Amino acid sequence: MARIKINYPDKFNYETFLKLRVYDMNYGGHLGNDSVLSIIHEARLRFLESLNLSEKDFYGVGLIMRDSAVIYKKQGFYADLLTIKISVNELSKYGFELTYVILDNMNEELARVKTGLVCYNYETKKISILHSDFRLLFS
Repeated sequence: MARIKINYPDKFNYETFLKLRVYDMNYGGHLGNDSVLSIIHEARLRFLESLNLSEKDFYGVGLIMRDSAVIYKKQGFYADLLTIKISVNELSKYGFELTYVILDNMNEELARVKTGLVCYNYETKKISILHSDFRLLFS
């Protein structure tokens, strides 16, 4: 299987912190792979909130995840304080990508994640064009 590559961003647009919870742990006693997507989801919601946006109201439409990729770098453990950095990139006609870098309390990389997000009109059930205000903020 070909290895997934996610480039380390040149700059970050947002940063937040989250302490690992007991339900983030797997049976091996470390951060579960499924919890990584939950952690970046929380970070994404905080990022959008910092812009007075949400996944349900993104300039009048919604946001849906088109795809995601995760590269695991090292283990995380209960009560570790994580730093999650987000970079906005790859703006397209209908959406954009976010790259997340998750660091532990020693500032070492735990995981690198990329998600593709698409603007979606829930009323018409169709994708929608990326709003120009967002494009201006991050292009």
